[in-house]
Amino acid sequence: MPDRETIEANQLNKINHLLTNLVPSNRFYTRKINKADLQFPFSNLRDYTNTFPLTIKEELVEDQKTNPPYGSNLTYPLEKYTRYSQTSGTTGIPLRWLDTPESWQWMLDNWKQVFNSVKVKPEDTIFFAFSFGPFLGFWTAFEAAQQLRCLSITGGGMSTVARLHSIIDNKVTLLCCTPTYVIRLAEVAREEKLNLEQACVRAIIAAGEPGSSIPATRQQIELLWPGARLVDHHGMTEIGPVTYECSKRPGVLHVIESAFIPEIINSETGKSIETGEVGELVLTNLGRVGSPLLRYRTGDMVKNGGNNLCECGTYNLALEGGILGRADDMVFIRGVNVYPSVIEKVVRTFPEIVEYQVEVNTQLALPELLVEVELGPQCQNSTKITSNLEKAFDVSLSLRIPVKIASPGSLPRFEMKANRWVKK
Repeated sequence: MPDRETIEANQLNKINHLLTNLVPSNRFYTRKINKADLQFPFSNLRDYTNTFPLTIKEELVEDQKTNPPYGSNLTYPLEKYTRYSQTSGTTGIPLRWLDTPESWQWMLDNWKQVFNSVKVKPEDTIFFAFSFGPFLGFWTAFEAAQQLRCLSITGGGMSTVARLHSIIDNKVTLLCCTPTYVIRLAEVAREEKLNLEQACVRAIIAAGEPGSSIPATRQQIELLWPGARLVDHHGMTEIGPVTYECSKRPGVLHVIESAFIPEIINSETGKSIETGEVGELVLTNLGRVGSPLLRYRTGDMVKNGGNNLCECGTYNLALEGGILGRADDMVFIRGVNVYPSVIEKVVRTFPEIVEYQVEVNTQLALPELLVEVELGPQCQNSTKITSNLEKAFDVSLSLRIPVKIASPGSLPRFEMKANRWVKK
């Protein structure tokens, strides 16, 4: 595998090559470059990260409003583009995103690296429990799997029960979906008296939300799916597939640095943070030339695990604990920063809890949290669960967070990204 010097030399060559393609054809980045009065090629990566302006989502949203419908971040004439995607809109107005065949193939090649991390082979059968709408999601994973000669089964338009039968009957070896939906599939399997021990799933690649890198969530899913290893991954519609899980350290994600220049910054100061600190992930995609993003503030909060030689043999940047949450999802409760992943970490230590929802009340002088939980049929003592969960929150966060029991089946279930946080 390439060492740090080789990785950074390749990144420098790729960013300089990308910039020559963008000016003057890409109007969005040509404006930013001219406004910052930048001269390139850059002689080193530090010059690039120190001088090139950050890109934020609000800029892209405003650009698409001003230049409808696709904005001005297009490097080629419209007839060169063949793929349309749209962000989920969970954090604001959805973005429309176009790709050329070359940019799309770049993303497929990144997904092949994700599949390589779980040793996918042509004899694998892969099931995609995914709606296959305009959200990028697993579209690129599906096509990458086909190029790897795997039998690929779409789960779009199927009920959860139908998906379970397809997974078992077709002897599926690899399952792709969100962590929440993995748990939902197991819940329905129990209701339908389907034995998941009869399934042949050896690995589950779960993406779309934090959870897979949380030890308690991982343990729960691997208990629900006997013989399956849970594997984390993350990406974004507008940036592409970004990370794969370390083969030696579960819960650690590596950025695909052959395809991205990653940075981790302090969200308030914009300055780089040190190894071991938590900050916001900033990414430059190096191969999505048709619709690139340079120094894009993803909003994803991560812990800097450094880029020294890992046990798995790579120098790719490590993100300890995966994606911890989003900067705009963090709430400040009585002096404590609370991320959704922290609540998930505590809740998933209770196997009796099948679903939960967090109510954030900001109407009070001091914001408060209330956690509502739905218990499985095997739970006989809801009072004990309530008391123990409140104690666990107190130990973990030094906060008193009240817990309420919800009636069976009353809390929402999710196929795509879960939206468990409800703000008043």
